[in-house]
Amino acid sequence: MSDEQGRIFREAWIAGVNKYYPGEPKPGYIAPWEDTPDWERASATAVYRQVHDFIVATEGSTAKLTREQKGRFVALCWIGQIFRHFEDPKPAYVADWEAMPEWQRNTDSDIFERIEENVTSRTS
Repeated sequence: MSDEQGRIFREAWIAGVNKYYPGEPKPGYIAPWEDTPDWERASATAVYRQVHDFIVATEGSTAKLTREQKGRFVALCWIGQIFRHFEDPKPAYVADWEAMPEWQRNTDSDIFERIEENVTSRTS
């Protein structure tokens, strides 16, 4: 898996946090790629690949999904990574869509759209 893909995910996350987070975000939320823990870098890359593969498998028909559907997909993929890396994660780390803060839902939707933009620009 490519570091570049994980970086794209991370950059989209940081951009979303900076755009939507109410107040001052936690330093870990906006830490650069190099300062991100290994598990989180691996997870960012894995989720990028899952979104990428979904877009490719639907031949770009993901463009018809709502922002919420796109964000939900990212959120579920991320929750899978949390369970992969943590035996007993905090409930907030694996919260379902409705329980997630609005800033995080918007950020996840932006992440999907950023990956979608990257995938479609390479195939057009």
